[in-house]
Amino acid sequence: MFDKKFFDDINAKISEVIAASPAKDIEKNMKAMMMAMFAKLDLVTREEFDVQVQVLQRTREKLDVLEARLAQQDAAKAAKAARAAKPAEPGV
Repeated sequence: MFDKKFFDDINAKISEVIAASPAKDIEKNMKAMMMAMFAKLDLVTREEFDVQVQVLQRTREKLDVLEARLAQQDAAKAAKAARAAKPAEPGV
């Protein structure tokens, strides 16, 4: 009935008409306006966000390790102070 070339030709002609129409210009202008608005919002890409999430996760892990070390040091210092404050038992 109809061959593939016929449909390809119709598709090409429709695409040409749409590309030359004012609708295409409106679409371009809207895209440019939206890009300008997004630029003012100081947004980040998903990739940048994911990188920052990973950095924050590593920082939290390091902080947990440092807090544990500090707690150990505080406990050791308190134990040492307690031993120093304890009076020596006579006769031992």
